[in-house]
Amino acid sequence: MIGRISGILLEKKAPELLVDVQGVGYELLVSLTTFFALPNCGEKTTLYAHMVVREDVQQLYGFSEFSERELFRMLIKVNGVGPKMALTILSGMTTKDFYESVQANDTERLVKLPGVGKKTAERLIIEVRDRLPASFGDAAASENVSGGVSFRGRLDAQEEAESVLIALGYKPQEASRMIGAAARSFDEEKDSNSEQVSEKLIRLALKSMVKI
Repeated sequence: MIGRISGILLEKKAPELLVDVQGVGYELLVSLTTFFALPNCGEKTTLYAHMVVREDVQQLYGFSEFSERELFRMLIKVNGVGPKMALTILSGMTTKDFYESVQANDTERLVKLPGVGKKTAERLIIEVRDRLPASFGDAAASENVSGGVSFRGRLDAQEEAESVLIALGYKPQEASRMIGAAARSFDEEKDSNSEQVSEKLIRLALKSMVKI
């Protein structure tokens, strides 16, 4: 079983990565929390890993933090929660957000995530609460993204951000609405590229969905 990957980041297009480890390219799926923490392509990266092996698929998942991988493993043990939904949850909430939601029995915050209905949210809280250590409450993703590009670059960034949300399970109309609202809510700065804007739009859109 592969538990850790360390190599050169060759490609990244959320939620997929390609990492070169001594000449072997590993394809991984990651949450947006991990994606935002990645270095630039061509630089070295180290990720905790989890391998899902089934009859019809073998997929490697990567995580920037050990706590995120452990939460992923807890989530996929919950009835009705597969790797895709677990990755969506980790993309929409940090481990700290999830910990707080579980401790507060906050199902309303969880059902705002795509694919998570009320029954699933209740099951998540019940089944994960006793297994979730207090240390998860201290785990939070850093945010260090600025925004601002030309009008064309801004449109490209919005389209890219929408495609990422759709890949995570949001419906196209919902993704468009979320990104459109996020685009109107942040101040642009002159030194940012479209990739940075795309990341910030996704952050803001997801925050708006899970805020208390």
